[in-house]
Amino acid sequence: MQAPNTANDETTPNAISAQPASAETVETTEASAESPIESTPSLEEMIRQAELKAAEHHDAWLRAKAETENVRRRAVEDIAKASKFAVEKFARELVAVKDSLEAGLAAENPSIESLKSGTELTLKQLVAAFEKSALKEINPIGEKFDPNFHQAISMIEADQEPNTVVTVLQKGYLLAERVLRPALVVVAKPKA
Repeated sequence: MQAPNTANDETTPNAISAQPASAETVETTEASAESPIESTPSLEEMIRQAELKAAEHHDAWLRAKAETENVRRRAVEDIAKASKFAVEKFARELVAVKDSLEAGLAAENPSIESLKSGTELTLKQLVAAFEKSALKEINPIGEKFDPNFHQAISMIEADQEPNTVVTVLQKGYLLAERVLRPALVVVAKPKA
C-alpha cells in the first residue's frame, strides 16, 4: 500500500493553505472589507466629530460676539468724538475773529475810522465763518410771515399787505436749513 502524498492531497490542512486562492475566495474577502458595518464610523468616532464641530462653532460664535462688541464700542466712541468735536471747524474760524477783535482793541490811539474799518473786516471774517459752517441769516423784511422761521412780537397797522413782516427786531439764523433761532418780527395787520 502506498503512503498518501500529502503534498498533493487536497483534504489535508497543509494542502488547503498551499492552494492558490480561487476567484470566489478573493471576492468574498473584498466584499467583507467594504461591508456597511466596517465603512460606518463607530458611535464614539461620530461623537468625537460632533464635539469637534461644536467646539469649532462655539469658537466662531465667541469670535463673532467679540467682533460685534468691538464694533459697538468703536461706534459709541466715534459718536462721542463727533459730538465733542462737532464745532471744531467753526471754533477755528471764530478764533480768527477773536484775534482780529483783540488786535483792534490793542491799537494805541485808534481813530474812529480805523476802528470802523477794523470792525468791518472782523464782521467779514465772521460772515465767512458762518458761510463755511452753513449758518445762514434770516432777515425777512417785506416777506410773508412764516411761523416756521419767524416769531411775531406784535402786529401793527401798516400800508403793507396783511401778514407781511414790517420790522425785524432780531435776525434769525438757520443751521444747515434747520432753524437755530427764529427772527423776531413785527407783522402788518389789516387796517380797521
